Amino acid sequence: MLEDKDRIFTNLYGIHDPGLEAAKKRGAWNSTADLLSFGQDWIIDQMKASGLRGRGGAGFPTGLKWSFMPKEVGERPHYLIVNADESEPGTCKDREIMRHDPHLLIEGCLIASYAMRAHACYIYIRGEYVDERIALEKAIREAYDAGLVGKDAAGSGWDFDIYVSHGAGAYICGEETALLESLEGKKGQPRLKPPFPANAGLYGCPSTVNNVESIAVAPDILRRGAEWFAGIGREGNTGTKLFCVSGHVNKPCNVEEAMSIPLKELIETHCGGVRGGWDNLKAVIPGGSSVPLIPKDICDDVLMDFDALKEVKSGLGTAAVIVMDQSTDIVKAIARIAYFYKHESCGQCTPCREGTGWMWRVLERMARGEAEHSEIETLLDVTYQVEGHTICALGDAAAWPIQGLIRHFRGEIEERINQYRSAKPHVQGAAVAAE
Repeated sequence: MLEDKDRIFTNLYGIHDPGLEAAKKRGAWNSTADLLSFGQDWIIDQMKASGLRGRGGAGFPTGLKWSFMPKEVGERPHYLIVNADESEPGTCKDREIMRHDPHLLIEGCLIASYAMRAHACYIYIRGEYVDERIALEKAIREAYDAGLVGKDAAGSGWDFDIYVSHGAGAYICGEETALLESLEGKKGQPRLKPPFPANAGLYGCPSTVNNVESIAVAPDILRRGAEWFAGIGREGNTGTKLFCVSGHVNKPCNVEEAMSIPLKELIETHCGGVRGGWDNLKAVIPGGSSVPLIPKDICDDVLMDFDALKEVKSGLGTAAVIVMDQSTDIVKAIARIAYFYKHESCGQCTPCREGTGWMWRVLERMARGEAEHSEIETLLDVTYQVEGHTICALGDAAAWPIQGLIRHFRGEIEERINQYRSAKPHVQGAAVAAE
C-alpha cells in the first residue's frame, strides 16, 4: 500500500487550489531549471532507470520512447504531443490531473520537451472535456505570466511554447497516429507504421506522443530520484499509478496507489468493498473496457500490474477497474461494450469495419439466447481473425472482451441458449392458441 509521502498527485480530489502558487507549495516548479541543466541525456537516463511504463494503456517504457527521438535537430522541428483524449470507458484519471493539478502536467511538458529537443508541445484534449480544457488553459496562462513557459522557460534558457487542441469526441483519436491526423486537421484515422512518429510524426516531423499521467509524473521522478520511483511496485512494474474504480463497489473512486497492489486490497481498502461483499463478486474488467474480464477466482489473488494481468490473459491498460457483481448480465454487458467498439471504428480496415458490427449482432442474439451452440466457436474464431489484422489496436480492443467472455463464461452463454430453446415451444404454442 502506498504511503502518503510517496504520493505524486497530492490534489487529486481538488481539495486545494489548483492555481500556480498553491501548486508551488505542493512542490511543483521546484528547481525546474536545475533539472534541465543536467542535460537531455541525463533526463532520459533517469526516466529509463525509473522503470516508468506508459500510463495510457500500452505500457511501453517511457524513457526508451523518449530516446527514439533524433539527437540532433535538423530542418524539421521536434514536437511533444500529450494524449489527453481520455476516451477509454471506465477511465477518468487524466481528467482529475488537468482540473485539479494541471501544473504538474505543464512542468512535465517542459521537461519532456527539453529532453526530446522540442520547443513546442501540443496537448490534445478529449472533446467532451470542456471544463478540463478551461482549467488547463487557465493554468497555462499562469505559467506564461510567471515566465515558466515561453521565452527562457523557467530561467532554463530553453524557449518553449505549449498549445491546447480540443478534439471532437472520437475514441479513435486516442490512438497516437489518428491523434496526429486529427491535429493536422484531417479525418481521425490511424496511419500505417512505419514510419513511426519519432521519425515522421506531426507535420512529418519527429514527434513523441505520451499520456497525461506519464508526463505529469516526470518532474517528481527527477526531483526524488529514479531509485525512489523504481522502489515502488515490482521489477518491470514500478512506481505509483492512478486507478479508476467503478461499478458495483460501495465507494467508486480514483486513487493513487502503488503498482502491483493486489486487486482485492485495492477494492477493499479504497472502495469499501464489493457491493454485497467479496463473495458477491462475479467478474472485474481490470484495465478499461478493451481488456478481457477476469472472474472472481482470479480476482482473489491477482496483482494490479502489467505483467501479472498479462499472465492471466488480461491487461492493466489504463487501470480502469470495472467491478461487476452477481446481478450482472455478463453476456449483455459485453454485448454493450461490443456496440461501443462497433460505433467507434473508423472504418478504415475491413476486419474492424465489418467484424465489429458482426460480433455485436451475434452477441446481442446470444444475450437473448437466440443462437446455436456452434456459433460460440464461430464467434471466437472471428475475434481471432479481427485481432492483430488491423492498422491500429481498435480491432484488438473489440475482440479481447469477447474472448474473455467466452474463456470464462461460456457456460452462461450455453445456458442462455438452452433456456431460450426450452421456452420456445411454449411461446409458439401460445401464439397458435391465440390465433
